[in-house]
Amino acid sequence: MTLRNIITAILITLSLNANAQAREPSENRNETDQHPTCSIYALPPFERAICCIKFYEGIHRKKDYPYVGYGHKLKPGENYSSDMSLAEAEVLLRKDLKKLCAVFRSYGKDSLLLAALAYNIGEYKILGCKGIYPKSTLLKKIEAGIRDFKQEYVKFCHWKGKRVESIERRRYAELLLLYEH
Repeated sequence: MTLRNIITAILITLSLNANAQAREPSENRNETDQHPTCSIYALPPFERAICCIKFYEGIHRKKDYPYVGYGHKLKPGENYSSDMSLAEAEVLLRKDLKKLCAVFRSYGKDSLLLAALAYNIGEYKILGCKGIYPKSTLLKKIEAGIRDFKQEYVKFCHWKGKRVESIERRRYAELLLLYEH
């Protein structure tokens, strides 16, 4: 079984619950629609990003300080509790992802993909920060209109200078779910 099929199967399983909750039992279906769509691709792109982030981040608790919820990094003056409920954590995730989408709005159809990446690594590693980080090759390719940036995207799989396979799998999953041709 290929990596793509494995990741797709995992994410489909996660989406089944979200898809089932979205339908009401009394919903009328015509004869051609006897079975509900059971694919994560049936969800809107933003919801796919939420599912992917929740799956790979998991819930952060007291031991994960300064991270809470689904990977929100506490900033000075924020008072979010590490004991927040899953619903509160999801609200915070949605708020953070919407902010990042706004940061990358000028990149059009790639804004959600860039926002999902920035949620994990920080926006400045993509945008660049004078004297600290140069603008990423990924962003330079997107700005130049080059759509073949898969390798540049997946290169963001290092932690403490070493390639991490689980992060690399996450990058491939994000590409499968959020990349628009």
